[in-house]
Amino acid sequence: MNEDVFNTSIRKFLKQVGVTSQREIEKAVRDAVDAGRLKGNEKLPARMVLTIGEVALSFTIDGQIELG
Repeated sequence: MNEDVFNTSIRKFLKQVGVTSQREIEKAVRDAVDAGRLKGNEKLPARMVLTIGEVALSFTIDGQIELG
């Protein structure tokens, strides 16, 4: 295994995940505020699950997103 290629590939994947996830969260929250389902001052529990079936990886990160 080439460690440099592996590390670069992981970083590219995580950057894509981060940017795409932020965009989707922002859209969903704005839509919910506009629809009146959220007031805009909530703290929302959030969970991210990373899975890679080929290596039997399932990793969960629980957190919170504060709206203000």
